[in-house]
Amino acid sequence: MNQVLAVAVLGAKGRMGRTVVEAVMAAPGMRLADGLDLGDPLDSLPEDGVQIAVDFTVPGVVEANLHQLIDLGIHAVVGTTGWDDAAYRRVRRHLDEAPGVGVIIAPNFALGAVLAARFAAQAAPYFEAAEIIELHHPGKVDAPSGTARSAAGGIAAALGGSGVFPDATEPTKSLTGARGAVVDGVHIHAVRLPGLVAHQEILLGNPGEYLTIRHDSLDRVSFMPGVLLAVRQVANRPGLTIGLEALLS
Repeated sequence: MNQVLAVAVLGAKGRMGRTVVEAVMAAPGMRLADGLDLGDPLDSLPEDGVQIAVDFTVPGVVEANLHQLIDLGIHAVVGTTGWDDAAYRRVRRHLDEAPGVGVIIAPNFALGAVLAARFAAQAAPYFEAAEIIELHHPGKVDAPSGTARSAAGGIAAALGGSGVFPDATEPTKSLTGARGAVVDGVHIHAVRLPGLVAHQEILLGNPGEYLTIRHDSLDRVSFMPGVLLAVRQVANRPGLTIGLEALLS
């Protein structure tokens, strides 16, 4: 008989957290063991038989949550954004002391968004320039989004890690911020408007042509297949996995 995975959701009262709770309750082979929100202690999770925790809290508490989960021997799937290289290094060092514990941190759980970033990286060497426009709801706490940062990093890696297109140019006159933020040599423009959920356009240009790769999440349920995929695989991936790419065949 297949084991039923006992899952806890951190940030269970938030927009994403509520959707994750519903997805776990409906998923075969899983049961919702706990639903916690900001300020709720994590110490009781092992007593409740929790094997895997899904964190959709806020950047201010997510790293502390994750280190506590590692100490408790609980696998973690993290969708909260705001991570940097230093934070990733701290998590890796901690996981070195907890063999067998798996952590998956993903900037986006929508499988279409993951594929769009991969397609852009494949196309980048054939174009002279690229820019990213990311559009989200006003409640998103980070700008640019983790998804856009990840896509820019993938483009930079495809260019040999330089992140700079050979013919990239800058205007001689512009208002501060008019060209957006620059991440790994790629300009990213962040839009925040009511009515949006999560949307991204990656534009690649050559003389006489441009390629647009766009992904739209119209509802938070679009993230759930990726979340459930990570929940099912995290225990088999000890250490830190960043992004869903490694989980896709």
